[in-house]
Amino acid sequence: MAPDGSIARPTVLTGPSGVGKGTLVARLRERHPEIWLSVSATTRAPRSGEIDGIHYFFHSKERFNKLVQSGGLLEWAEFAGNCYGTPREPVSERVANGIPVLLEIELEGARQVRKSLPEAIQIFLAPPSVEELEKRIRGRGTEAEEAIQRRLKRAQEELEAQTEFDAVIVNDDLETALAELEKQMNLTIS
Repeated sequence: MAPDGSIARPTVLTGPSGVGKGTLVARLRERHPEIWLSVSATTRAPRSGEIDGIHYFFHSKERFNKLVQSGGLLEWAEFAGNCYGTPREPVSERVANGIPVLLEIELEGARQVRKSLPEAIQIFLAPPSVEELEKRIRGRGTEAEEAIQRRLKRAQEELEAQTEFDAVIVNDDLETALAELEKQMNLTIS
Protein backbone atom coordinates (compact mmCIF):
# COMPACT_ATOMS: atom_id res chain seq x y z
CA MET A 1 0.00 0.00 0.00
CA ALA A 2 1.09 3.53 -0.67
CA PRO A 3 1.35 5.90 2.31
CA ASP A 4 -2.14 7.26 1.57
CA GLY A 5 -3.63 3.75 1.66
CA SER A 6 -3.97 3.38 -2.11
CA ILE A 7 -2.57 0.40 -3.97
CA ALA A 8 1.16 0.78 -4.65
CA ARG A 9 1.85 1.16 -8.37
CA PRO A 10 5.13 -0.02 -9.85
CA THR A 11 7.35 2.83 -11.02
CA VAL A 12 9.62 2.77 -14.05
CA LEU A 13 12.57 5.18 -14.03
CA THR A 14 14.35 5.72 -17.33
CA GLY A 15 16.94 8.16 -18.59
CA PRO A 16 20.17 8.35 -20.54
CA SER A 17 23.37 6.77 -19.32
CA GLY A 18 25.15 9.21 -16.99
CA VAL A 19 22.04 11.20 -16.04
CA GLY A 20 22.28 10.11 -12.38
CA LYS A 21 19.64 7.39 -12.11
CA GLY A 22 21.80 5.30 -9.77
CA THR A 23 22.57 8.21 -7.45
CA LEU A 24 18.93 9.31 -7.32
CA VAL A 25 17.69 5.78 -6.65
CA ALA A 26 20.25 5.27 -3.87
CA ARG A 27 19.09 8.48 -2.18
CA LEU A 28 15.42 7.51 -2.61
CA ARG A 29 16.03 4.13 -0.98
CA GLU A 30 17.85 5.77 1.95
CA ARG A 31 14.68 7.75 2.65
CA HIS A 32 12.24 4.98 1.73
CA PRO A 33 13.68 1.56 2.60
CA GLU A 34 10.26 -0.02 1.96
CA ILE A 35 10.79 0.40 -1.79
CA TRP A 36 11.95 -2.74 -3.57
CA LEU A 37 14.38 -2.02 -6.40
CA SER A 38 14.30 -4.69 -9.06
CA VAL A 39 17.68 -6.25 -9.77
CA SER A 40 18.33 -6.48 -13.49
CA ALA A 41 20.08 -9.26 -15.32
CA THR A 42 22.86 -8.23 -17.72
CA THR A 43 25.52 -9.63 -20.01
CA ARG A 44 27.96 -6.78 -19.33
CA ALA A 45 31.02 -7.23 -17.14
CA PRO A 46 30.79 -5.99 -13.54
CA ARG A 47 32.20 -2.55 -12.76
CA SER A 48 34.50 -2.12 -9.79
CA GLY A 49 32.58 -2.76 -6.56
CA GLU A 50 29.51 -4.32 -8.20
CA ILE A 51 28.31 -7.58 -6.66
CA ASP A 52 26.42 -10.31 -8.52
CA GLY A 53 22.84 -10.59 -7.25
CA ILE A 54 22.94 -7.20 -5.55
CA HIS A 55 23.72 -4.68 -8.28
CA TYR A 56 22.93 -6.97 -11.23
CA PHE A 57 22.68 -10.64 -12.05
CA PHE A 58 25.71 -11.02 -14.33
CA HIS A 59 24.99 -13.68 -16.97
CA SER A 60 26.67 -15.07 -20.05
CA LYS A 61 24.91 -14.27 -23.32
CA GLU A 62 23.84 -17.92 -23.52
CA ARG A 63 22.19 -17.87 -20.07
CA PHE A 64 20.52 -14.52 -20.81
CA ASN A 65 19.12 -15.84 -24.10
CA LYS A 66 17.63 -18.82 -22.25
CA LEU A 67 15.82 -16.42 -19.90
CA VAL A 68 14.45 -14.49 -22.89
CA GLN A 69 13.26 -17.65 -24.63
CA SER A 70 11.58 -19.05 -21.50
CA GLY A 71 9.64 -15.83 -20.78
CA GLY A 72 11.58 -15.31 -17.57
CA LEU A 73 12.11 -11.60 -18.22
CA LEU A 74 9.46 -8.88 -17.90
CA GLU A 75 11.44 -6.81 -20.40
CA TRP A 76 14.82 -6.85 -22.01
CA ALA A 77 16.88 -4.70 -24.31
CA GLU A 78 20.32 -4.47 -25.85
CA PHE A 79 22.29 -1.34 -25.02
CA ALA A 80 25.89 -0.42 -25.85
CA GLY A 81 26.62 -3.98 -26.94
CA ASN A 82 25.21 -5.62 -23.79
CA CYS A 83 21.81 -7.09 -22.87
CA TYR A 84 19.79 -5.99 -19.84
CA GLY A 85 16.50 -7.37 -18.54
CA THR A 86 14.16 -7.48 -15.57
CA PRO A 87 13.36 -10.90 -14.09
CA ARG A 88 9.56 -11.26 -14.18
CA GLU A 89 8.73 -13.30 -11.08
CA PRO A 90 10.12 -11.11 -8.26
CA VAL A 91 8.40 -8.00 -9.68
CA SER A 92 5.04 -9.75 -10.03
CA GLU A 93 5.23 -11.16 -6.49
CA ARG A 94 5.94 -7.79 -4.89
CA VAL A 95 3.30 -5.92 -6.90
CA ALA A 96 0.75 -8.58 -5.88
CA ASN A 97 1.72 -8.05 -2.22
CA GLY A 98 1.40 -4.24 -2.40
CA ILE A 99 5.13 -3.55 -2.02
CA PRO A 100 6.33 -0.39 -3.82
CA VAL A 101 8.45 -1.54 -6.77
CA LEU A 102 10.95 0.58 -8.70
CA LEU A 103 12.40 -0.51 -12.02
CA GLU A 104 15.46 1.44 -13.17
CA ILE A 105 15.62 0.46 -16.84
CA GLU A 106 16.52 1.65 -20.33
CA LEU A 107 14.10 3.16 -22.85
CA GLU A 108 13.27 0.00 -24.81
CA GLY A 109 12.65 -1.87 -21.58
CA ALA A 110 10.34 0.89 -20.37
CA ARG A 111 8.36 0.61 -23.59
CA GLN A 112 7.97 -3.14 -23.07
CA VAL A 113 6.87 -2.62 -19.45
CA ARG A 114 4.29 -0.07 -20.63
CA LYS A 115 2.63 -2.96 -22.51
CA SER A 116 3.02 -5.63 -19.83
CA LEU A 117 2.34 -3.41 -16.77
CA PRO A 118 0.19 -0.53 -18.05
CA GLU A 119 -0.57 0.56 -14.48
CA ALA A 120 3.09 1.43 -13.89
CA ILE A 121 4.09 5.07 -13.46
CA GLN A 122 6.61 5.93 -16.19
CA ILE A 123 9.19 8.60 -15.25
CA PHE A 124 11.98 9.98 -17.45
CA LEU A 125 15.06 11.44 -15.74
CA ALA A 126 16.61 14.12 -17.97
CA PRO A 127 19.94 15.95 -17.73
CA PRO A 128 19.97 19.75 -17.41
CA SER A 129 21.77 19.81 -20.81
CA VAL A 130 23.48 17.50 -23.28
CA GLU A 131 26.79 19.17 -22.39
CA GLU A 132 26.35 18.32 -18.70
CA LEU A 133 25.47 14.74 -19.61
CA GLU A 134 28.66 14.38 -21.66
CA LYS A 135 30.69 15.81 -18.76
CA ARG A 136 29.16 13.22 -16.38
CA ILE A 137 29.81 10.31 -18.74
CA ARG A 138 33.42 11.35 -19.33
CA GLY A 139 33.85 11.92 -15.59
CA ARG A 140 33.32 8.22 -14.92
CA GLY A 141 36.64 7.51 -16.63
CA THR A 142 35.58 3.92 -17.32
CA GLU A 143 35.04 3.87 -21.08
CA ALA A 144 36.90 4.31 -24.35
CA GLU A 145 36.02 7.22 -26.65
CA GLU A 146 34.06 4.94 -29.01
CA ALA A 147 31.83 3.76 -26.15
CA ILE A 148 31.32 7.34 -24.97
CA GLN A 149 30.23 8.37 -28.46
CA ARG A 150 27.77 5.43 -28.62
CA ARG A 151 26.29 6.49 -25.27
CA LEU A 152 25.95 10.12 -26.37
CA LYS A 153 24.25 9.11 -29.64
CA ARG A 154 21.86 6.88 -27.72
CA ALA A 155 21.22 9.69 -25.21
CA GLN A 156 20.00 11.95 -28.03
CA GLU A 157 17.51 9.25 -29.11
CA GLU A 158 16.33 8.80 -25.53
CA LEU A 159 15.89 12.53 -24.96
CA GLU A 160 13.62 12.66 -28.02
CA ALA A 161 11.39 9.99 -26.41
CA GLN A 162 10.79 11.79 -23.11
CA THR A 163 7.30 12.88 -24.23
CA GLU A 164 6.24 9.21 -24.01
CA PHE A 165 6.50 9.33 -20.21
CA ASP A 166 4.00 10.26 -17.50
CA ALA A 167 6.50 12.69 -15.98
CA VAL A 168 9.91 14.19 -16.78
CA ILE A 169 12.26 15.11 -13.93
CA VAL A 170 15.33 17.23 -14.72
CA ASN A 171 18.28 16.07 -12.60
CA ASP A 172 19.93 19.45 -12.11
CA ASP A 173 19.84 19.34 -8.30
CA LEU A 174 19.69 15.98 -6.49
CA GLU A 175 17.38 17.07 -3.65
CA THR A 176 14.94 18.77 -6.04
CA ALA A 177 14.89 15.71 -8.31
CA LEU A 178 14.39 13.48 -5.26
CA ALA A 179 11.44 15.54 -4.02
CA GLU A 180 9.82 15.37 -7.46
CA LEU A 181 10.35 11.59 -7.68
CA GLU A 182 8.79 11.15 -4.22
CA LYS A 183 5.81 13.24 -5.34
CA GLN A 184 5.37 11.19 -8.52
CA MET A 185 5.54 7.93 -6.53
CA ASN A 186 3.09 9.27 -3.93
CA LEU A 187 5.65 8.84 -1.14
CA THR A 188 5.76 10.84 2.06
CA ILE A 189 8.59 11.44 4.52
CA SER A 190 7.82 9.88 7.88
